[in-house]
Amino acid sequence: MKRTIPLWLGLLAFALMPALAQTPAASNTGKIHGRVINPTGAPQASGLVCLSTDGGVTSKYSFPVSATGTYEGEATPGTYMVVYRAPNTPPDKMVDFIRGIKLVVGQDIQQDLDMSRQEYIDKMPAEEKKQLEELKKNNAEALKANQVINTLNSDLKTVNQDIKDAENAHATAVQALGAGATASAVEAKTTEIRTAKYTEIETIMTRDTSVKQDEAILWADLARAQVGLKKYDEAEATYKKALALESGSKKPKPEVLGVVNAGLGEIYARTSKVPEANAAFDAAAKSDPTRASFYLRNEAVIFFQERNGVAQVAAADEAIKIDPTQPILYYIKGQGLIQNATIDPKTNRIVLPADCTEAYQKYLQLAPTGPYASEVAGILSQAGQKIDSNFKAPKAGRK
Repeated sequence: MKRTIPLWLGLLAFALMPALAQTPAASNTGKIHGRVINPTGAPQASGLVCLSTDGGVTSKYSFPVSATGTYEGEATPGTYMVVYRAPNTPPDKMVDFIRGIKLVVGQDIQQDLDMSRQEYIDKMPAEEKKQLEELKKNNAEALKANQVINTLNSDLKTVNQDIKDAENAHATAVQALGAGATASAVEAKTTEIRTAKYTEIETIMTRDTSVKQDEAILWADLARAQVGLKKYDEAEATYKKALALESGSKKPKPEVLGVVNAGLGEIYARTSKVPEANAAFDAAAKSDPTRASFYLRNEAVIFFQERNGVAQVAAADEAIKIDPTQPILYYIKGQGLIQNATIDPKTNRIVLPADCTEAYQKYLQLAPTGPYASEVAGILSQAGQKIDSNFKAPKAGRK
């Protein structure tokens, strides 16, 4: 953070209060404007710039310095000393001054008061010079750090957009190829888009984690890209690094711990390590309870994508305990349980397990026009089941 140093030259003057700013007739004035720069080279964000005709003893005109170090005003024609006083400068002293500034009717001159000039610094006491050099050094280091942070924040925005683009890759592929495209063509285009996006994320985050190695969220985004590229071993190691960094920080962020644990859960789910996946998703839910429903739903979705019927049913049940109002969970549960269906040899009808029928009925009650409604209604019809229109979703609760 930049600081200013309360410096002044200590020039003696009579103890007179500066006069208030006057407003001369507009047709008979000249204008003046400029900036006030403190010895560090930063704008001086307060104080007064005064015009004096008696060596700074009194101020004929006074103009406030803005938060960005600028000032402006009007005065009658003449030759002035331009004086800067900080808010805490005694009225008989000045911080800086410039002599012989001439104002002319109808003209607007620029006059800066730059206290970083060598002439000013040379007059500073030795101790203040030492403080100034130390402050400049600290400011330079802070500026460099801020530049790094700005770059990282810009990269994170790019990465967040890439993640969204990767998640929407299928819809983008359909739009790009048109309604007549084959399923294989759409799938190939989807893979192409996702690979490009995750590769860009991997490149950006590999660079950024080398610049700032102690920031867990950067490692988490790198791992996200590695998962998207199916580099599961690398992603697991990267997520574990992120988890160690965040867990070891002075104030671990629940949202980061949740993301990292859920990322590990996805890796384990996609590599058939069911107990490890369950533990990781449970850790995500416990780390960030506000998003527990989201994490456990994703666990069920991932097991469904991996066609692990037993695991998807168990995951759906756990997610339903947290939020029983999500239709997708009942669909996933039903799809897992239908694998246990049989065929009645007498009627050739499909015989659904009771809990499978119940899950499908609940899906239709919650999402009667949902994306899987026609499919589910068809399955129930084939099984000779009447759709129950009286089901009411239970109130949400927690384990």
